[in-house]
Amino acid sequence: MPPIFDLNGMKLNLLVVGKTTSSELDTLIADYCGRLRHYVTFEMIVVPELKNTKSLSEAQQKQREGEQILQAVPASADMILLDEHGAEYRSIELAQWMQKKLTAGRDLWLVIGGPYGFSEEVYQRAKGKLSISRLTFSHQMIRLLVVEQLYRAFTILRGENYHHE
Repeated sequence: MPPIFDLNGMKLNLLVVGKTTSSELDTLIADYCGRLRHYVTFEMIVVPELKNTKSLSEAQQKQREGEQILQAVPASADMILLDEHGAEYRSIELAQWMQKKLTAGRDLWLVIGGPYGFSEEVYQRAKGKLSISRLTFSHQMIRLLVVEQLYRAFTILRGENYHHE
């Protein structure tokens, strides 16, 4: 079944660094990813975690992860970083932001980095930053929060009975 929103082939992607190690979180994330696909063409892309990092500094790890992120995200796409210093929205405002971004005519890639954040090159390439909360969450937990909020945004845009004011 095609997605509900006709975005002229535009896609929403969530890029994450490393696999989710909790089967419980994985199950919940997969559930919300499936729900999202009823509304929009959506994919979660996993960039492999770096191996043998004990000899690497934080800056070196960010640099190498950054190279993987930049290789994965097409230059023609809008890349938005999930970052603690990003814009914060209430759920209804996030829905409006999503609608504006997805109707702009470019694929949208939301990116959750590794434990040390992003390299300077990734920040320079990004079209913006988004914060889910002022609180700090694990990089695995934030995946669930992001896909749930994306799902909530689409139900708000459709006027469905998921979100309550």
